[in-house]
Amino acid sequence: MDEQRPALEPWQWPEEQWRKIVGHVRAGQPYRPKAWKDGARCAVALSFDSDHETNELRDGGKSIGRLCWGQYGNRVGVPRIEKLLAKYDVKATFYVPAVAALLYPDEQRRLVKEGHEIGIHGWIHELNSVLPYEAERDLMMRAADTLERITGTRPVGLRTPSWDFSPNTLAIEKELGLLYDSSLMSDEDCYELLLDGKPTGIVELPVEWVRDDAVYFMMHRFSSLRPYTPPHDVVEIFRREFDAAYEEGGIFQLTMHPHIIGYRSRIWIVEELIRHARARPDVWFATHAEVAAWAKAHSA
Repeated sequence: MDEQRPALEPWQWPEEQWRKIVGHVRAGQPYRPKAWKDGARCAVALSFDSDHETNELRDGGKSIGRLCWGQYGNRVGVPRIEKLLAKYDVKATFYVPAVAALLYPDEQRRLVKEGHEIGIHGWIHELNSVLPYEAERDLMMRAADTLERITGTRPVGLRTPSWDFSPNTLAIEKELGLLYDSSLMSDEDCYELLLDGKPTGIVELPVEWVRDDAVYFMMHRFSSLRPYTPPHDVVEIFRREFDAAYEEGGIFQLTMHPHIIGYRSRIWIVEELIRHARARPDVWFATHAEVAAWAKAHSA
């Protein structure tokens, strides 16, 4: 009986192996239009991941305290964000796990009625990289169907929970016929996603940890995760990101969470950024779907 051969260490991999891993999902052609809608110089895409209670549920947790923190996102965070966005007539994208949408269907219907976009954000904020293909596909399909049933609008974009992208995610997105993804970080502007070297037609609207509120404010009481950056410092980081995007004629994309940014001492960050951007000429505020569609249609 042959003994099972030991797995190779990464430093022992043949070139074919590491090239296949690196080349599976890659950035393809860039999508930076010469001008944005109505001749705008810069596109601003604000997004909010409405995780609510699913942050606790996805790990099998039953902590009442953390579930209540999730409820704050629906009870206080989202209404406060809605009020601010309405004040400045800004449309945004909300990525919602299906379980959160089922818990709070009226929230999703209200957001769509106000002109905001609802995007796919998993079923229960699961980690895709630990799922077999069949489970990931089933959850993504059910999530899309659930959001469509609740809101009356079929979602066209996905942000994977925790930006966790499995080797199967892109193929499933392609099967779903999605317009765009917003989970990856190969650029600062939109680009086409390649699957094993072949164009998929799916636009990537890239994210980055530096443009995510959780990096600066997220805390877990029973772990070492206790970062804290003063809000005025976060405003400065985000402002510099916007200013550079404006100078380059690109996109300023921001990821936030209602249960993090929605507090009294933090919501002003969003207002300050909107006011700062509005002080510049030719800035287009749009949903992620609108930005992705424009970039794809108007890039050389």
